[in-house]
Amino acid sequence: CTLDSEVALRVGGDFFFDPQPGDSPVNLVLIAGGVGINPLFSILLHIADLHGYQEGKGNGHKLGTVKLYYSAKNTSELLFKKNILGLMNAFPGKITCCFHVTQQRSQICKELQPHVTGK
Repeated sequence: CTLDSEVALRVGGDFFFDPQPGDSPVNLVLIAGGVGINPLFSILLHIADLHGYQEGKGNGHKLGTVKLYYSAKNTSELLFKKNILGLMNAFPGKITCCFHVTQQRSQICKELQPHVTGK
């Protein structure tokens, strides 16, 4: 987003992302903390499936980018981190993630280092 961009915000509750063929592309920002990643990870997998299908056959979906911000106490509490890294590698520039840790006491593995911020 840029200054003065219009955004829609949804916190908790019953939500989903189900773009239809012909819809205008949207860029998503997903923000998760701890186990709150579960429904957002499902959305991320759905988007990856649509990107993969779109690249293979073309399905009428016009997809934007997805940026996931995911926070936990430390990297061991980042659920699905290897899966998320795999999605970023499979769809570079289309799916990105920034992990944030608040109480990391050990060294962060090299694979995660470029994507982790924190104290």
